[in-house]
Amino acid sequence: MNKPIRTKAFTGTALILAASAVLTACGGEDTSSSDTKAKNAPNTKAVAVKDPLVATFDGGLYVLDGESLKLASTIELPGFNRLNPAGDDSHVIVSTDAGFRVLNAAEQSFTGIEYKGAKPGHVVRHAGKTVLFTDGTGEVNVFDPDDLEGGKKPQGRTYTSAEPHHGVAIELSTGELLSTLGTEEKRTGALVLDKNDKELQRNEKCPGVHGEAAAKGEAVGIGCEDGILIYKDGKFTKVDAPDDYGRIGNQSGSDVSPVLLGDYKTDPEAELERPTRISLIDTETAKLRLVDLGTSYSFRSLGRGPHGEALVLGTNGTLHVIDPETGKVDKKIPVVGEWQEPLDWQQARPTLFVRDHIAYVSEPGKRKLHAVDIESGKKVTSVTLPKSTNELSGIVAGH
Repeated sequence: MNKPIRTKAFTGTALILAASAVLTACGGEDTSSSDTKAKNAPNTKAVAVKDPLVATFDGGLYVLDGESLKLASTIELPGFNRLNPAGDDSHVIVSTDAGFRVLNAAEQSFTGIEYKGAKPGHVVRHAGKTVLFTDGTGEVNVFDPDDLEGGKKPQGRTYTSAEPHHGVAIELSTGELLSTLGTEEKRTGALVLDKNDKELQRNEKCPGVHGEAAAKGEAVGIGCEDGILIYKDGKFTKVDAPDDYGRIGNQSGSDVSPVLLGDYKTDPEAELERPTRISLIDTETAKLRLVDLGTSYSFRSLGRGPHGEALVLGTNGTLHVIDPETGKVDKKIPVVGEWQEPLDWQQARPTLFVRDHIAYVSEPGKRKLHAVDIESGKKVTSVTLPKSTNELSGIVAGH
């Protein structure tokens, strides 16, 4: 979820609210048209793609077969675009300069469903609901992704934050809605609303709040600049970082593990901090463990395996498979060549996308995309694409 251009005031953060000319963490540049034109791969007719993947490149989207990685279709789309699974077996949410758009990746075409608004931000899937947060308006949209079938905009819940900010929201199985608090200048914490938007809980001891992830038992963590805030069983618990400034801005959770995986940064003055430590937060004990991998990583390096494994793609080109309970690195899988995180968050870098037991890893410098079996540690297949890719995602049904 996550990355905008960094400023001195928030240096070291992986995603910061950028200037109005640039979309925030889950958006794109505000300088290009949202008009699109889809075209199929040469000499082919568009047919349904099985378990599609979608990758962005400068000027559009690639739709690929999830098993063979064969390029099925190219869709032209100007600007800087971002991708997230919609939560069903067909659709992907595309964040454009004009708002969120829904792509039927299986059919390789946009549906016409749009959630317009400046600076489309985080997309969260949980408990059968998908939640969109539009940073420029503070609007939250909640819907059942299964209702995207048929190409009509789903009936869903809407909520508007007190003030627009670079935020995130998640709806729990109880119908409670957790949404961040903040302004364009300062983010402070989160509140929880019931089904009728009545406030139930509030915590404003989470400076620079950013990102979310859900763990086993429906424990939700949101990152802070001094640790992480956990909401579980109707109450907030703050887990402090061991450093005065210990920022956890990007997290990854698993339904089968109580432990959240997070990044960890300690230098508020750095133009770009390239950390080597990751954080593991046990939502049952409210304990935080730091693990030094000996290599840096980026905000697109975190993922979870089918059994709750913590996955981190290092700049040494290796996928680290970590036991979240012990912090032990159980496996190191070489996938791509060595790389370095670029200063500009919008620039391409190797990206990790995980679905079931397969880790998909892009290698922009070589225009390649790799599929790796997490359990065997073997590379299943690789493909070379016409252009270097940036973001990588795909359909993920059930959440």
